[in-house]
Amino acid sequence: MNLAPVFFAPHPALSGYISHMMVVEARFDHASLQFSPFPPAPQHTINFYPRDAVTAHINNDIQKLPASVIIGPQVSRVNIAMGAHHVIVSVAFMPGGMHRLLKMPMHELYDEPFDATLLLGYEMAEVNEQLQAAQTAIEMKNVVERYMMKKLKHSNLLPWECAMKAQLQGHITIENSASLACLSLRQYERRTKEIMGYSPKIFSRLVRFSKAYRLKESRPSLSWTHIAYTCGYYDQMHLIKDFKEFAGVLPGTLAKQINKAPALLQEHMRI
Repeated sequence: MNLAPVFFAPHPALSGYISHMMVVEARFDHASLQFSPFPPAPQHTINFYPRDAVTAHINNDIQKLPASVIIGPQVSRVNIAMGAHHVIVSVAFMPGGMHRLLKMPMHELYDEPFDATLLLGYEMAEVNEQLQAAQTAIEMKNVVERYMMKKLKHSNLLPWECAMKAQLQGHITIENSASLACLSLRQYERRTKEIMGYSPKIFSRLVRFSKAYRLKESRPSLSWTHIAYTCGYYDQMHLIKDFKEFAGVLPGTLAKQINKAPALLQEHMRI
């Protein structure tokens, strides 16, 4: 099933910290509620589920996700099953945006989803309640945006945030990113681990891998050779290495799983 999202640009005061907000609504036949692959992406998000609960298969453990989930530095694949009435409101952060919101080292959230109410308290619980009462995508967007306007105070982007944003957009070396951040390479590595949760090298690999995976989801007829070349891999073996690490399977195996999945979860993702 193709899940067509509605995208919203953030308020101008939030545009340095939030890339966009997305709302998706879909209804499924109970018989079709199966797992779809969701490999890691280089973007931190807070996902809200104001209707039926979402089930995740993570590290051989099946768990119901809470009403709001913080996804920080994810490096492992999860599999997602949506409820019969599925609604997701997703806030996609610019590099450094979630760190500004949480005010904590992002490596403490490494590769684990967290209940947002445990980290952000009663105000996040109120957001969950307001989203459950909202009826339209724009109402849901406004609920989340009001919360973010209160919590993310406007200030100029710091040099390392600009450097990490350049990395996310691709076509810049780690050395040049460090120079843009006005830091030595070692200092930039430490700062990136604090702000993003992983090293600049892992960050760049995730950017490239995610681009390749999303291209395959959106255009399944493309060959892996073409995808490897388009996404900046040296060769197909280079791509295979990343897919084995971040998706847990070979590219061909993952392509078969995508074809059998009840929904494509990343083809419309904006990074």
